[in-house]
Parts: sequence; structure tokens; C-alpha cells
Amino acid sequence: MGEPTEYDLVILGGGAASFAAITEASDRGLSTALVNTGLPLGGTCVNVGCVPSKHLLALGESAFAPQDNPFDAVRYSDDEPTVEWSAALDGTNALVEQFRQSNYVDVADHFETDIYEGYGELVDDTTIEVVDGADEGACITGNKALVATGSSPWAPPIDGLDDVDYYTSETILEERDLPESIVIIGGGYIALEWGQILHRVGVEVTILQRSERVLSAMEGQLGREMQRAFEEEGIEVVAGNDFQRARAPAADGGAEAIQSGVAVETTLDGTKRTVTADALFVATGVQPNSKGIGLETVGVETNDDGTIHVDEHFQTTNPDVYAAGDVIGEPELETVAAKEGNHAVKNSFGDEGVSIDYDSVPAVVFTSPEVASVGTTELEYMDKHGTCSCRTVQMEDVPRAKAVKNTDGLVQVVKHHETDEIVGVHIVGPRAADMIMEATLAVKFGLTVDDIIDTVHPFPTFSEAFKHACQAFRRDTSTMSCCVE
Repeated sequence: MGEPTEYDLVILGGGAASFAAITEASDRGLSTALVNTGLPLGGTCVNVGCVPSKHLLALGESAFAPQDNPFDAVRYSDDEPTVEWSAALDGTNALVEQFRQSNYVDVADHFETDIYEGYGELVDDTTIEVVDGADEGACITGNKALVATGSSPWAPPIDGLDDVDYYTSETILEERDLPESIVIIGGGYIALEWGQILHRVGVEVTILQRSERVLSAMEGQLGREMQRAFEEEGIEVVAGNDFQRARAPAADGGAEAIQSGVAVETTLDGTKRTVTADALFVATGVQPNSKGIGLETVGVETNDDGTIHVDEHFQTTNPDVYAAGDVIGEPELETVAAKEGNHAVKNSFGDEGVSIDYDSVPAVVFTSPEVASVGTTELEYMDKHGTCSCRTVQMEDVPRAKAVKNTDGLVQVVKHHETDEIVGVHIVGPRAADMIMEATLAVKFGLTVDDIIDTVHPFPTFSEAFKHACQAFRRDTSTMSCCVE
């Protein structure tokens, strides 16, 4: 190892947390360098996560629109829309490249951050060596170090899974010829978003979920409503699976299996079932990229699940090393990673002691209908207080939803049973991803249901559904005119 190049801050990783860190460091006049490990610069979100998936969800929605037309006055011919998947990926790749250049490469150049490409390892306290890749042999050191290596798709320990080919949210973006049918293992946001993308571009989709409902980490009504919406659209959703085995069917009954499809053996309500398809997609979550990066060498401890152990200020067990983003665990969101990276710099160089209130971080699933949630669920509140003050309104009772004939979904509000402060809001419906921000501010700043009722909302909008759910604590909303305050 040669003499290391010195900086104020050195970073292992090149995603959202890293770039929020270099932005804050630049504002403080600090010199920075990062080693980009794994995905191209920009990390998961821009390369294989948010940007490509939302682009393809919009593409799928356009393809599906004629079939989903709710207006009798509008007529379409019997011709089905045709989606050229290879062309769709070309458009996706062009968009990703645009985002990567403008939001990461140009930003790094603006802040005069040195970028080293290759696989990096911590080798001595805050020193990182590039051990493989384009800049192999380079060595950088800093007064402080930040580990922001992100996460990768995780596959569950299902018998035979290692012996069959399967897609993940990363590898599906490399597939130019889609199968006619696919079975997806998983029921979280990745499974639902990709399930709908693939279904709407012409793939027959079956989703297999281990727990009793999809989106099992969210409020129960959301998962049940999404399962109903998906099945109505033609996507088969099977919950409550006890997975036994994954295998490739044997060709012509022979003893040696040839991968010409996939079979998933599961037990459902005590009954054995085999689900077959042309291909398999594993969407069961992510695992932190914490192995093989020298954490043990520099005294950085990890938790049982492999995430890096940090305190509330993002400091690891090595006081000169901080960590942020997916590698420290949930919630694995780009915006949270950026906030963590920013705070890590503030704490490491400014001793500001800033932390994050994760209870007021919203979660969104960008399916159609969309799903959005913030704060405490009904079950969580019941477990803590032994009671719950909750109200739910259906989108079919919201004037805007009825006017545009887009009535799938609901809004539930959970309030404190004594103070009336809003502690949780859970939405399924059109534009839920945009609606959740008003609810997030309510949870973050302790607004009451009356604060929302007393705020004039534009009519007719989907956002009125949140107000209606708050009004349901005060009146019978079934006998309410459109604009009652």
C-alpha cells in the first residue's frame, strides 16, 4: 500500500448518503473523496431503484390505460397495446444516464470531490484502499470516514433456490426478452411495483407472499385493499405461503432438471401446492453491503442482521467512522439515506448531535393505486395504549374520486385518544404519494384533527380525503355536503 492521499472526509460508497455528505462537507469547506463500490455512481435509487422503476410504472400505466377506461362515452378498438420491452429499457437507460450525469457526476465535480472507482476496503482506522477495479492500488485517508455502501437484493433460505435462475430488481433491468409468465416471491413494495410493471407490459404474474397479506409491515387495511385491487386487475396474489422448495421442472420427465421454467412448491392452509411459470422473480427485501469492506479491521461492529451498528448520531463503534444509508438498516429509502449522510457530517465535524425522527418518515408504494403511510398503525397504537381512536373513509365517498371514476382506496387516520393529535395516516388511492406530505407534517408537528378540519382545502381534490377522515371524528360524513367545514 502506497502513501495515502489525505482528505478531511473519505467515503466508501457512491449513493444518496454519500452525495448528501459531500454536499454538507463542501458547505463547511472540507476536502472530500469517495470510493464508488458496486453499482455505478448514484447507487441503488438512480441506477436500479426509484428512477427506472417509476419510469417503467408510468410506461405500464400508459399501456394499460385503454383496458382501465372507466368512461362509457370513450371507446377503444379491440387491438391490444404493444409494448416493446427492449425499447422501454433503452428509454430507461437513457433516463438513468441523464440522472447519473446531472445529479451525481456533475455534482461531484462541482464540489471538487475526487472519485475513485473500484472495490474499497477500510484498512487502517479511516484509511480506504481500492483493492480491485479501475483505480486498484489507490489509497485515501481522512480525519473522518463515512461508510455508505448501501444494500443488495436478498434471497430467503428456500430449499433449491440457489440451484435455479431467478430475477431480482437489479437483474430484470438487463433482460431484453421477457417471459410469458413469472412467479414473484415476496409481497413488499418491490414485489408489488414490479408485479404491476410486468403485468401491464403483458406478462402473466403470480405473487406469492409468506405472511397473511402483502405490505405486511404497513397498516393492515392497506395490504388487503392492494390485494383486492391487484386481483381485480388480473394479478394473482397468494398470501400465507409456507415455501418448501424451488426447482426447475425436469425436461421430458428426465432425472436431470433443465431450466426451462420454474416450479415453487409451497404449503397453503395445510395443503401442498405447486406454482409454475416461465421465470422466477425474488423480491424478498435487501441485505446490507457490509461484508468484505474491512469493518472488523477498524473496529466497526455489525448487528446480527449484518447492518452496521450506529448510535443515534450515526457514529459507529470506531469514533472516527460514521455510517449512513441502507447499510445501517431500515428504512431503506433514498431520502432517509441522504438525511443520514448529511447528519453524519454535521455530527462528525460540527458535533451538532442531530438525529432523525423515523416515526415521521413517510413510506410510499408507487403502484396504481398508490400506497402511502406515516406514523403509528392502528395495531401499534392498540398494543401501546389498549385502545384506538381511528377513522377510515373510502375513496368512493370522496367527490374528486367519484368525479373522475377512480375510487379504489381509503384513508385511515389514527389520533391520540386524549390529545386528538394525529399520530398515524395510512392511504391507498390515486395520488397517495403526494397526499402523504400533509399527513407527514401533521404527525411531525403534532397537529390535531381539528387543525386539519379548520384548514381550507381546495375542492375537488383527492387531498380532501384526509380532511374527511379527520371530520369523521366529529360528524357523520355520510350526511355531509361537499364542502362542510
